[in-house]
Amino acid sequence: MTAYRDVWRRSLEDPEGFWLEAAGAINWTTAPRHALVPRGDEWSWFPDGTLNMSFNCLDRHVESGHGDHIALRYHSAMNGTKEDYTYAELRERVAHFAGALRSSGVTTGDRVLLYLPMTPEAVIAMLACARLGAIHSVVFGGFAATELAVRITDARPSVVVTASGGMEPGRVVEYLPLVRKALEAAEGIVSTVVVCDREGIPGSADEMAGTVPGVAWLDWDRLVATAEPAPPVPVASSAPLYILYTSGTTGSPKGVVRDTGGYAVALSWAMRNVYDIGAGDTMFTASDVGWVVGHSFIVYGPLLAGATTVLFEGKPVGTPDAGEFWRVVHDYRVKAMFAAPTALRAIRRVDPELRQLSKGAVASLETLFLAGERLDPETWRWANDGLRVRIVDHWWQTETGWPICAIPVGVEALQPKPGSTAVPMPGYDIRILGTGGDDLTGTGPRGSSPEGNIVLRTPLPPGALTGVWGSAERYRHSYLTAFPGYYSTGDAGYIDEDGYVFVMGRTDDVINVAGHRLSTGSLEEVLTMHPAVAECAVIGIYDEIKGQRAAGFVTLKAHVAISQERLQRELVSLVREHVGPIAAFRDVTILDRLPKTRTGKILRKTMRQIADGETYKVPATIEDPTVLDGLIVALKASPRRASEPSAMLSGPSAG
Repeated sequence: MTAYRDVWRRSLEDPEGFWLEAAGAINWTTAPRHALVPRGDEWSWFPDGTLNMSFNCLDRHVESGHGDHIALRYHSAMNGTKEDYTYAELRERVAHFAGALRSSGVTTGDRVLLYLPMTPEAVIAMLACARLGAIHSVVFGGFAATELAVRITDARPSVVVTASGGMEPGRVVEYLPLVRKALEAAEGIVSTVVVCDREGIPGSADEMAGTVPGVAWLDWDRLVATAEPAPPVPVASSAPLYILYTSGTTGSPKGVVRDTGGYAVALSWAMRNVYDIGAGDTMFTASDVGWVVGHSFIVYGPLLAGATTVLFEGKPVGTPDAGEFWRVVHDYRVKAMFAAPTALRAIRRVDPELRQLSKGAVASLETLFLAGERLDPETWRWANDGLRVRIVDHWWQTETGWPICAIPVGVEALQPKPGSTAVPMPGYDIRILGTGGDDLTGTGPRGSSPEGNIVLRTPLPPGALTGVWGSAERYRHSYLTAFPGYYSTGDAGYIDEDGYVFVMGRTDDVINVAGHRLSTGSLEEVLTMHPAVAECAVIGIYDEIKGQRAAGFVTLKAHVAISQERLQRELVSLVREHVGPIAAFRDVTILDRLPKTRTGKILRKTMRQIADGETYKVPATIEDPTVLDGLIVALKASPRRASEPSAMLSGPSAG
């Protein structure tokens, strides 16, 4: 680990020198002379530098003679569309749409809300905003109108860019009725809506004209046809590039603010050193531009590196089958792939023997990166043994913008450990703290730590959030006050004797059984050892004697037949063997599907509320609200259910 440790230690001991050197990978309009400037309990990176993100993603590659290289490959498994854009072609499209936005009054510092499906227009619109120095806020296409209205009210965009609709397996989702409803709820904020008319989905700018007082509805193609291309506008390094909303503990979303210069430097470093991707390489990130993974590793990261990025519209299974990811890898000669563990578990459930993986399909693939949900060791082993490529489980958050922990394959290809998100990346000083703030790091056997709160010593490295939109106090309260001098990740875990970090779950997922604290991650590891289990979730439900007890919810692999009684008996035995009777584990419920967000995160809090009979609100991020109906039916049929689930308070529009 010599090469890695030297790099990491230097980043902590000499952040000024380390990050100024890394900043050399960026084309600056005004080169920064300083890297880090602290301001009380806050900080800024490269504050005297100016740049343009769109120029760094597109123009500089064209100007250096690489305009004919493929920048973007669009692959829709929903309708069969495949399109390639060279760097020169993408720059032209971006410059013209930036000109169209400018003609609609958008200027530096204005907010533009993007509500688009996974089509090239989403990438073009993001880069066009960056070209003008405008701040984009991408909202996942198809989000409920009420949630869209909340984000409009908070960000106060002058322009909304949308499409007639998006595609889901077996149906289309019309966006324009949702946009209209949101604008009516957030009255008087948006002046212009630009509509990309998508073939086969009803709705157009012309049909929407006059439906919302004071709002002009403009057609994308006609607007671009009359627009002059806009040049890149230099902005300060500290200027916000985008606002990305993440769930808040109070129920109202937090608008995470990302700066321009620090983000560009961090992503450039990560592309070379974490993902080992450079000019001429292809990266396939199976996510959505509505999430941070899509921002960082579909759009900005690969394009900063001069690489080819794959924009995929579809699902890991069902569009059309469990082999689509592997066909994308094969057809586009993908070198690095990024997906959520839940995608692998979905494939494993319907194709446990990887029969859809044809010989040589992943011959080009060197590394599969996974993040977004805890990767259980059994799924890691299944992927590692079946794909025979390097599997890297890494960990980061919307707030950090790039990995906190990973294996930096471009620096040193360290050996992975199943269940671990590997080692800290440069600038991340990770500590394990007890509930009272006592530092547990290195206090265990051979320098390991007990399980506790995972925190990051401040200042955070470049690329991390610089605030919460419109509320400096909420930023400090959410992240900086629980443990002064540290950023609170909200995750629990431990560090082993080799410095590898194990993230076991969110701190509010810890189960307290008669005074004994158990992490959901450790219990879920055991349940996935059973050969019949495809996916699982463990939650703590109310128990009048012990306070809480652990309850397991599992889905089964395809073509597996096992009775509820036998499965429960065998899983209880596994938990007793590997965790011990202290877990008091006895509840197992078989489900067809687990309730998840669109990014694959299991909705454990909602599951617990339903199991405990509390009133609950269907999360706006849920992938399919009908899955909760199956959970309620299964709980009612269970002889050990805690209580009857209460009626929900409210839920998202089905779209």
